[in-house]
Amino acid sequence: MKTRVIQFKTLLLTTAILSASLDLSAASKQRAKPAPKSLPGSRTEIYKKIGDIELPIHIFEPKNHQSKDRRPAIVFFFGGGWRSGSPKQFQNHCEYLASRGMVAMTAEYRVSSRHAVKAVSCFRDAKSAIRWVRKNAERLGIDPDRIAAGGGSAGGHLAGALGTILEFDEEGEDTSISSVPNALVLFNPVLLLAPVEGYEAKDLEKLASIEQRLGVEPERLSPYHHVRKGQPPTIIFHGREDKTVPYFTAELFAEEMKKKGNRCELIGYEGQSHGFFNYGRADNKYFVETVKKMDAFLASLGYLKGPATVEAFLRERSP
Repeated sequence: MKTRVIQFKTLLLTTAILSASLDLSAASKQRAKPAPKSLPGSRTEIYKKIGDIELPIHIFEPKNHQSKDRRPAIVFFFGGGWRSGSPKQFQNHCEYLASRGMVAMTAEYRVSSRHAVKAVSCFRDAKSAIRWVRKNAERLGIDPDRIAAGGGSAGGHLAGALGTILEFDEEGEDTSISSVPNALVLFNPVLLLAPVEGYEAKDLEKLASIEQRLGVEPERLSPYHHVRKGQPPTIIFHGREDKTVPYFTAELFAEEMKKKGNRCELIGYEGQSHGFFNYGRADNKYFVETVKKMDAFLASLGYLKGPATVEAFLRERSP
């Protein structure tokens, strides 16, 4: 433990505060690409309008799903450094969870390359998405008390922030309807965006550029800094060799969650870097491993029943 503490204190926290915030991924540097208007196997609704911008949510439903059902649901948010990305990233996760009986959704949100917004606007959209799902739960056949949020990288930040940060509601929305998810499923998420007491922070210029990128003071959008008692049960999947979002930031978050009496499971993957969990990587080895553990976590909450079926799911998709 002593070695680990020394290691933490010798790291430049601003590097941890991110590579993620400044580069997040190669995808974040790409030119703007339009998000898909629809995804195969889903139906699409508009959950939010801002001026002439319409934000779709792609809904994957179990077979024979009806509005009278009260199924658990999950909403995923894609990664891409708050700059780019596509709801398609979590299409396969949604298809799998729908095959297991959940209503699974993947949401578009505004990003800087397409909409010239800061990260705080991305978070406002995420709050709007959860609030829209809960508001329309009866029509959608969803249990409003069993709505999870998931995401990867910057999308993992949005999901993690939904469970921890209470401000930044979109003006005009009905705030009597909660935007807080009932559970969190996070893949190499950005959970630390500001200095932590007891850890060295240097390079004020980088901190200033982070604030410019976020649109607000970093601490206000940093999930770690808002952990308190009574927050949603959480599972985190993170590569131990992640150089974009360092593994120790997830450790700090998990420790703080447990310290406050919250359930938080952190599963580290030796030798794995950023984005290791995505469908199609490494012959789907880590897609299978993480989906199995996600399935077990959701089953422990009563969202799923029976054993995971991800291998059968993949076999059915093979040509």
